[in-house]
Amino acid sequence: MDKTEPHDERILIFAPRGRDAEVMCAVLTRDGFRCETVASFARFVAEIAAGAGAAIVAEEALQGEDNAPLLAWLEHQEHWSDFPFVVLLTRLVGLPADGARERLGELGNMILLERPLNAQTLRSAALSALRARRRQYQARDVLFDRERTAASLRQSQEALVHLNETLEARIDERTRALAQANDRLMNEVIERERVQQAMVQFQKLEAVGRLTGGIAHDFNNLLNVVQGSMDLILLLSKDEVAKQRAEVARRACQRGGKLTSQLLAFSRNQSLDLRPLDVHTLFEGVRELVATSLGSSVRLQFEVDDAGASVVADTNQMEMALLNLAINARDAMDGGGELRFTAGRAEPPDGLLPEGEYVRIAVADNGSGMPPEIAARVFEPFYTTKGVGKGTGLGLSQVYGMAQQSGGAARILSEQGVGTTVEIWLRAAGSGTAQAPAAAPALAATPLPGAHILVVEDDDFVRDSMVESLGALGYTVSHASDGEAGLRELEQGRPDLIITDYLMPGMTGAELVQQARLAFPDVPTIIATGYADMHAIEQVIGEDMVLRKPFQLAELAASVARALHKVDKATART
Repeated sequence: MDKTEPHDERILIFAPRGRDAEVMCAVLTRDGFRCETVASFARFVAEIAAGAGAAIVAEEALQGEDNAPLLAWLEHQEHWSDFPFVVLLTRLVGLPADGARERLGELGNMILLERPLNAQTLRSAALSALRARRRQYQARDVLFDRERTAASLRQSQEALVHLNETLEARIDERTRALAQANDRLMNEVIERERVQQAMVQFQKLEAVGRLTGGIAHDFNNLLNVVQGSMDLILLLSKDEVAKQRAEVARRACQRGGKLTSQLLAFSRNQSLDLRPLDVHTLFEGVRELVATSLGSSVRLQFEVDDAGASVVADTNQMEMALLNLAINARDAMDGGGELRFTAGRAEPPDGLLPEGEYVRIAVADNGSGMPPEIAARVFEPFYTTKGVGKGTGLGLSQVYGMAQQSGGAARILSEQGVGTTVEIWLRAAGSGTAQAPAAAPALAATPLPGAHILVVEDDDFVRDSMVESLGALGYTVSHASDGEAGLRELEQGRPDLIITDYLMPGMTGAELVQQARLAFPDVPTIIATGYADMHAIEQVIGEDMVLRKPFQLAELAASVARALHKVDKATART
């Protein structure tokens, strides 16, 4: 405490009779002193204890009072403190002094002034008392500084002694800490190299995905042209041999379309298209692909406890998940063994999933298995036990993420020397989940009289095939090679239906639909695509107005009839 507080400079005035206190306070305040008057002896003692520079007290104010509290405070004040009093005495003429004046000596540090007194005498006494008090404050500060210095010196000495006593132990501790830091640094370097290698592999995978997506998109268009041509041959040809050959080619196109859909699922990052999916159909769809990928050294088994069991999932993502699990199992079996795909309704283990009905899809191998510490980490992104360049560490993490996003879960059971089972738990379709929309009633492909369709497609072969197919179905068709040309065609007149590709140079199909609706809000639209995110398109025009490439002539006819039928019904209602 080396700073004087504001109240340490004030002068307390205790003169309860008449206006003496107010007059003295006014005189001293004009000269720059800070004064406060008190009206009672108890208040006087309390204010002194709170802090003051000096006190001016009238002699009669102390008569008849119990001075014990004041004397107790004076007795216990700090050793540097000798609080000054200015006592105002009443001149006694011919009267003997009583014991009250003798008791004034108990106050200690006093300046006695007889009344009446002039202002100069009062100011001088007050200034003298404050000067004495300020010197006490200076002594206090010096003493406190010395005490702090002494305390700091003692602490330093104690710390030095403690440091000397524990120096050897501290050196050992610091050595251990440095060794641990070095170990952590080395581990971080190794981990960083591993992550960098995984990132390089991931970037390669991403580049391959983009390339695959582009190739699949172009291949889809080619398949669409071939399939449309085969459908036209089947529709128009009377040569049975040619029709048989066309049917074979059409089935090959369907297989190619399935292949491109799997490639596109691998290459793009899209929101899941969750729909009821029959597990038996799922297994049949991946059986040939898995068999081709694993080779003849792996024996495959597919079992479904309930042939009608279905789950809520994304078909493409589930097929990719099962293929990933199959490839991992092949590596774990060192190229040979038995791989079992099983499915059936089951009750999930406690704590794995909320209450409900679920289907357990399991992929089990009889390979080498994994120790618990590795099995606990296999769902982590970039974690792999394969050598550099042989795995990204993303396959199982994608399986886990897909299961979680589908409202289910994934877990792994493994035992060294026995094998590994990966379980995918998915919600059973119909257990409180949204069902697939009911199939639209079959509509005849007979064109409406005078129906005019605008086809907007940037690929010349696909556009020509669609125009020829729609013409064969009896529609009047106009066409455009991109979105801008499509808008110019719309300026020529209102069509009954717009069929547009999604990915086109400049303006996308979705943007064309939005522009067209500004001019013709009630014109129906179909977007034909095999590449874009279906969810993004469905938000624009609705799920039933998306035609997925490659499509058959029957699918094209049904989509067109359905779109025109809706408009016809709406017109009839109005």
